[in-house]
Amino acid sequence: MSDDEDYVYDEESGEWMPASELAAKRAAQDAVEVRDAVGNLLADGDAVTLVKDLDVKGAGQTLKRGTLIPAIRLTGDAQEIDCKYPGIKGLVLRAEFVKKRS
Repeated sequence: MSDDEDYVYDEESGEWMPASELAAKRAAQDAVEVRDAVGNLLADGDAVTLVKDLDVKGAGQTLKRGTLIPAIRLTGDAQEIDCKYPGIKGLVLRAEFVKKRS
């Protein structure tokens, strides 16, 4: 925090605070927790495995239980994650069907 930083009024707390501090506070409030089938917290880049067989609509393919998805990306939705898998474009999985790989 520098001396020349702009201060903004936070209507929620009724206080003046540095703009960067207010932005960080709002980002923390907007953060969505995404949890897998057993309750583990997921983050961008985590590797996951499927906990059940899933038919992939439009791909004519079934992903089997135990299939490894090497890197996920969070979408901002508490139930959906973006995945990359060979042969399937735009794969979106529900968090309830995956388990974080440790």
